Amino acid sequence: MGCQEMLPKQSLIRIVKDGEGVRIDPTGKADGRGAYLCGKSECLKKLLKNKRLDKVLHTQIPAEIYTKLEELSSNMEVR
Repeated sequence: MGCQEMLPKQSLIRIVKDGEGVRIDPTGKADGRGAYLCGKSECLKKLLKNKRLDKVLHTQIPAEIYTKLEELSSNMEVR
């Protein structure tokens, strides 16, 4: 969604919007409208700046989701 780079599904972070709201889907199998992120910090910064995730999922994304994404991104870049 940020960089449009083709990566294996297992290496992406999935965000899902369902009847319960917006959440991070670690299984990649939850029902609902989903969006995939690569986890690179520069892509996450673009997402935040342009509110692209809000547009893709057609809802306002809670701040705690962005906080969790930043944590996941930091952990992915350490590897």
